[in-house]
Amino acid sequence: MKQLVVVGGGWAGCAAALTAAKKGMAVALVERTDRLLASGLVGGIMRNNGRFTAAEELVSMGGGELIDITDACSRHAKLDFPGHRHASLYDVDMVEALIQQALIRQGVKLLFLHRAVDVEVEENTVKAVRLNQEGLILEGAVFIDSTGTAGPIGNCSRYGNGCAMCIYRCPAFGPRVSMAVKAGAEELPIRRAEGLPGYFSGSCELEPSSLAGWLLEEIRAKGVVTIPLTGELRAAKVIEAIKAKACRQYSSAAFQDNLILLDTGAIKMMVPYLPLQLLRRLDGFERAIFRDPLGGSKGNSIRFSGLVRRDNRLMVPPLENLLVAGERAGLVLGHTEAIITGTLAGYNAWRLSRGDEPVELPRSTTGGQLIAYARQKARSAEGRRSLYTLAGGEFWEHLQRHRFYTTDREVIRRRVESAGALNLFA
Repeated sequence: MKQLVVVGGGWAGCAAALTAAKKGMAVALVERTDRLLASGLVGGIMRNNGRFTAAEELVSMGGGELIDITDACSRHAKLDFPGHRHASLYDVDMVEALIQQALIRQGVKLLFLHRAVDVEVEENTVKAVRLNQEGLILEGAVFIDSTGTAGPIGNCSRYGNGCAMCIYRCPAFGPRVSMAVKAGAEELPIRRAEGLPGYFSGSCELEPSSLAGWLLEEIRAKGVVTIPLTGELRAAKVIEAIKAKACRQYSSAAFQDNLILLDTGAIKMMVPYLPLQLLRRLDGFERAIFRDPLGGSKGNSIRFSGLVRRDNRLMVPPLENLLVAGERAGLVLGHTEAIITGTLAGYNAWRLSRGDEPVELPRSTTGGQLIAYARQKARSAEGRRSLYTLAGGEFWEHLQRHRFYTTDREVIRRRVESAGALNLFA
């Protein structure tokens, strides 16, 4: 049986592996750490804004398994807070084990603690991935690079505030290595406004038990708590951190003027970093400590320092059997966005294994719009200064302007059916 090799076990890699395995492919998923989901382990926000529409499209297309899992372990649903409509917050401590079980049930071979370090290429065809274990080579018919864009440690030190020992755990498990780049794909730089490469990851997690009991009880009950900032906390440190954030929908004044806390099992604080001694001056935070990143006073991982050229099928020319998904697919940011690209990459990997042409998602869907829009923007240096998401910023405005956004499930199902994509991934 022809094998698909997926490198990187974040949301995109898991979606790709699951989709291809459902179609009957043998799938090996290589993950350098001891857990799946990567940034999904400190994420937690789903179904907000255009992500609701996109999630329901995936369900109608027959690719909604991961959406169903996050729904099943949501702690709160239909929350409204600055920049977010009808958001769901999944439990970051529950979700990873459920995803792993779903992949195992589908027959995916999980290779934890295996770091891909090189590839073997012959005449524009990837033949194998070389792993860090001496002499271990993984051959395949099709390959997907879903390694993400975070790290290595040098990037966090050079362009950020140093290694903060975040969820990626590069010191423990080694840095990320892009298979597409190793195979010779062209990588283009991404620079934030001040000219530095990449952006900071979007949030910090606080240890729940370190907060005052009354504050923790309020967060658990409401799902979201907004705390006004004044004086030194409102000053340069918060504004500087917000501007460096990967998620551009958080650049609004609401996130500069307030500390917004979410209940995702951990307590998610919507700022990339904040000096602990300043945070502890707030009522209820006197004993607060960071859970992730451990060095949350200084920073978080630097992501999106570069993108790989790909087409709207997620193929990487001139390579004939390599696809990308998730952050490797370009300027696309977010868990739902990663699941969309991963699902399409896994489906197209299956098509390639059968000798069929890979396909694009229809442009009449939000997913198809997202993939095409981000690719178009990637062609210019100016376009590469932004990141594109279903939930905020320029692309979210595009979805609303062109009436893609809706929360009506029947309208979404009919749109998918009209596009010829009903149960496409089933």
